[in-house]
Amino acid sequence: MVDEDRNVDTSMVEETASRMSESKKDEILSNFEEFKSYLHGKVQIGEKMGMSEETLAKTAEKVADYLANHEEPRNSEENLLKELWKVGEQEERHKLAHMLVKLVK
Repeated sequence: MVDEDRNVDTSMVEETASRMSESKKDEILSNFEEFKSYLHGKVQIGEKMGMSEETLAKTAEKVADYLANHEEPRNSEENLLKELWKVGEQEERHKLAHMLVKLVK
């Protein structure tokens, strides 16, 4: 997802997520606190790389799209996020992605 010049290619999110093992996905998604902790770690890495809040949110959007289209929610919080994602328009989804980044900081 990050090239040698430290540019983020958000189009690689789906490919990266699809390569993750099912057991790793289950570990991350089975508990909402674990999910937030995982995202927190990824946000911290992004910040250390100098990613802006906007770039972090765009990446979070791609992750949310992947999860909404390929993974079943494993708890009530993820189910709510999926439902909000499904009914939201693009601008609302983008704002929700910003809120998710803030949530895990």
